[in-house]
Amino acid sequence: MKRLALLGTIFVSVPLLAVAMTTHSVAYPEGYRSWTHVKSMVIHPDHGLADPFEGIHHVYANDSALAGLRSNTYEDGAVLVFDLLSQVPGGGATQEGERKFIGVMEYDAERFAATGGWGFEAFAGNSTVERAVNDGGASCFACHQGAKEDNYVFSKYRD
Repeated sequence: MKRLALLGTIFVSVPLLAVAMTTHSVAYPEGYRSWTHVKSMVIHPDHGLADPFEGIHHVYANDSALAGLRSNTYEDGAVLVFDLLSQVPGGGATQEGERKFIGVMEYDAERFAATGGWGFEAFAGNSTVERAVNDGGASCFACHQGAKEDNYVFSKYRD
């Protein structure tokens, strides 16, 4: 009977593990700071999106995402990174502070069909594993609906 219970636990655990592994299917973007820097922006405390986006934003694109920004058409493998750092004002300047999170958008038309082809993830602070999004990216996608005509991407390419 104990063996049967153990087998039942194994058979139930394996599918649950598979579900858990696919919940966060967007990987940490290793080396993203060597990608093309697309833009920077500062959101101040009085901005409507200050909670949770107050700070200094840097957006990076891998080669595939850069081509997508130019054409407004994305192919599988395109990755955009939104690096959010706290801001430290003083001495007439604003400096970068601690990293709040790294937001990642990965394009895969099949895997992320339900969210316009994009998978969304956020990694807390400087962690490459601690996830800051616990809804599978649904809240990210809800906000990105405002950029539907631009394939859900807020950033624009500029020369």
